[in-house]
Amino acid sequence: MADHRAETIAVNGTNIEVLRGGAGAPMLFLHGAGGASEWAPYMDRLAERFDLIVPSHPGYGRSDTPLWLDDVHDLSFFYLDFMAQLGLEGVHLAGNSLGGWLAAEMAVRSTARLKTLTLVSPGGLHIKGVQKGDIFLWSNEQRVRNTFFDQAMAEARLAANVGEEMADIALKNHFTTAKLAWSPRFHDPSLHKWLHRIDVPTMIVWGENDLIFPVALAGAYREGIPGAQVRIIPECGHLPQQEKLDDFLTAVDAITGGAAR
Repeated sequence: MADHRAETIAVNGTNIEVLRGGAGAPMLFLHGAGGASEWAPYMDRLAERFDLIVPSHPGYGRSDTPLWLDDVHDLSFFYLDFMAQLGLEGVHLAGNSLGGWLAAEMAVRSTARLKTLTLVSPGGLHIKGVQKGDIFLWSNEQRVRNTFFDQAMAEARLAANVGEEMADIALKNHFTTAKLAWSPRFHDPSLHKWLHRIDVPTMIVWGENDLIFPVALAGAYREGIPGAQVRIIPECGHLPQQEKLDDFLTAVDAITGGAAR
């Protein structure tokens, strides 16, 4: 396992939990609705390539829940400030699901500190007639099963022992996600109008069998972002970085040039 550490950083008066490991060019990875309070295998592999920085968003994990947090726009400005405070330049920005949506919102506002953008099954867009899954209406078991194509991974997730602290964090994460993405469901009606502002190399990664955000949405992102590439991963659900890690890393290497390898 790559050397890594957990620390708390105060940005504009908000304390956030940050996992960091590896060396080389910086990669800021933004997590989805499930959070990222524990070092995971995909982080280990990314830390072989990058100085990997994985914060828990305000309102998630062990981070503060600030009064100013109302929507994804607030988070996008927060992370622009976060990069400035840490003095990050040439950042490989990546995000999955809610985090992918957030990464896109950041990039339409400013790419000044970015080198590349990787969006992994991101929310944020809506196509008329394309039905998304609704994590707010599913039971926990339905949500887990619909996250993975490989049901053995779903079974392992469902069978895992979850301690009291992590159960509390999961509930906190769910409440914050509802605040950010309840209405309209996981999209920003204005985002599509501004995707043309993204002027860094962009990779869009999607599981072909995603039941939460259908793969058809990948085309909407490709049409909106000039020069964007798309990688569709077969036999894969909503979390390519977990379910098809090697394929995910191949896509990351294709857009980042292998960075710190």
